[in-house]
Amino acid sequence: MATIGDSMPGAPASEAPKYLWMDGELVPWGQATIHASRLGWSTMGAVFEGIKAYWSEAEGELYGWQFAEHYRRFADSMRLQRMRPAFTPEQLVAASADLLRANDCREDTYVRPLAWHADATWFGHLEDSRTGIVITTAPFTSVLGSGKVVRACVSSWTRVGDNQLSPRIKCISNYQNSRMALLEATLDGYDQPILLNSAGRVTEGPASCLFIVRDGVAITPSLTSGVLESITRTAVLRFCHDELGVPTQEREVDRTELYIADEIFFCGTGAEITPVAAVDHYRVGTGGVGPLTGRIERLFHDVVRGRHAGYAFWRRPIYTTARARAAL
Repeated sequence: MATIGDSMPGAPASEAPKYLWMDGELVPWGQATIHASRLGWSTMGAVFEGIKAYWSEAEGELYGWQFAEHYRRFADSMRLQRMRPAFTPEQLVAASADLLRANDCREDTYVRPLAWHADATWFGHLEDSRTGIVITTAPFTSVLGSGKVVRACVSSWTRVGDNQLSPRIKCISNYQNSRMALLEATLDGYDQPILLNSAGRVTEGPASCLFIVRDGVAITPSLTSGVLESITRTAVLRFCHDELGVPTQEREVDRTELYIADEIFFCGTGAEITPVAAVDHYRVGTGGVGPLTGRIERLFHDVVRGRHAGYAFWRRPIYTTARARAAL
């Protein structure tokens, strides 16, 4: 039998969480097993999400960030891969909260759902396959407020298009495109790549969307440019409009606009808000965190940790909710 994982990547077995969630049950970590023969065709169409929960030391609370939005996108990905899950997005939100509490997560934590054709024996035979779903948790270190910047390059790899491997589907197969671009970039001495689509327009980074700032306007490639329908991207657009009074544009972006931009930053669940210092050795602004990028980053940081009173509808308190139910 092959286990889902004897330990978290890079961590001793003793640091693995107590439980993961698998097909409707909290399962002890070491007992979550699947047969090795199910790791081939069944995972070809696998879809996933990356979701974060942020710890507030001051409040002693863990805030799940946009759980509902992530699980609605997870459902869309499963639909496009012709899966038939037995659980609704609302049930998976509740399952994630239960798992965080079961693992007593009291630090910044990743929540990682994965769905696959659990009984597929060939990639074309899916009619009788159930949809298996597993959710795991792992600690992470946030880059928010760290001042970290990255150096990027325009990749020689072209971003997949909607009629090839649709970027709208958050599936494992699609991420080979990002992986190849990232490997190339890091081997060439950069931190991150930026991919262009078949028309030569800017799309996104590997597993992150992208904004440029020109003349005080925050600009991001349109959803029809070949980008993931990013939840963080949507939040940034709303912050700019509602809180910061910054005009925004969703449109096609030319490669050379990267070289003359005042600011550039990646955004996403993993990237959070990551400023770009240079693209293809063209320095962006002063080469540090740009003024608007800094404002967006600080606001994002305050909101996800509950220090900003607004946007409570995007935060799910993990422990307060449980305590309130227990008091009834």
